This record gives sequence, C-alpha cells and structure tokens, in this order.
Amino acid sequence: MTFDAQPHLLSHRLELRPLVHEDFDALYLAASDPETWAGHPAKDRHERPTFKKYFAFLMEAGGVLAIVDRETGEVIGCSRYYVSPDVPDMISIGFTFLDKQYWGGATNREMKRLMLEHAFKSFDEVWFHIDPSNIRSQKATAKLGAECIANRELNLAGNPAEWKCWRLKKEDWNSN
Repeated sequence: MTFDAQPHLLSHRLELRPLVHEDFDALYLAASDPETWAGHPAKDRHERPTFKKYFAFLMEAGGVLAIVDRETGEVIGCSRYYVSPDVPDMISIGFTFLDKQYWGGATNREMKRLMLEHAFKSFDEVWFHIDPSNIRSQKATAKLGAECIANRELNLAGNPAEWKCWRLKKEDWNSN
C-alpha cells in the first residue's frame, strides 16, 4: 500500500501542505510563545536554538505538514504523519502544535479532520501518542472519538519516553 504522508489538503479555512525549509521563520513565530509548549515534553521549544533542533528533526523525519490559515496566508503550526514502533502496520498523527491564538476553536478539529480523512483512505486505524502531562491534547483527541488504549515507553523522537497511546478506528470516526 502506498500512503502519501505529505499530501496537499484544503478546507475552507486551512491549507495543509508539505513543510519546507523556507517555513522555518514563520513556524518559529507560531511556536515562540512559552505557553504553547507547557504541555509538551520539551518545554523550552519556544527558544530559538531548541526550536531550530526540533525543526531539523521534523525536516529529517518527513511526513510533516505546515498548517496555513488561508485567510491570512500565515503558517500557524504543523502536524505529522508517522509510523510508530508499537503499531507499525498503522499510521499515527502527532508532533502537532498550533499558534496559541488558534486554541479553543475549530482549527484543531478541522486540521485533524483533513488528516484523518486522508489517512482513512489507506488505514482502518489512526494512532496518537500523547505525553501524559498534555491534558489539552488528550481532551482534544478524546473529542475526535479516540480512546486511550495503553501507556507505553516508546522512542518516537530520539529519546525513549512514556506516552499515552490513543486509537481512533475508522468506523468510530465515521459515526462521530
């Protein structure tokens, strides 16, 4: 099966497109608020040197989509498709963040809808791996219809860490 991990996806408000090196400054601007990273494992990712390493990881890892506000044309965050070692036959969505001004609205749901609809053309399940302290992401993932299946130690980004592993089945998404 061939899965396009860097598609170009559009809705009325958002454009998701492959992340490119030229997106660094715009993505860093979206990431520069310390509160954005309060629920993430790397709490200092708002600092330019730390973010630069993170951006390099994203570019090397692949599957990363820049999230663009179609009204303003600004890059407001990113998300990534990846294959996790605990479910190698399925696809996962993660490494997601949004500019703080887009929190609490429909942006995350719309972005995830685009990504999930694309993923469910090829897979029956989509997985999410969330840091145990990231309550905001856990609540948002539960609203999608996903359920937390397990806590596992996984190496998703170069360092083994504890993750809450959430699964969303295609039939649960379709009934959501």
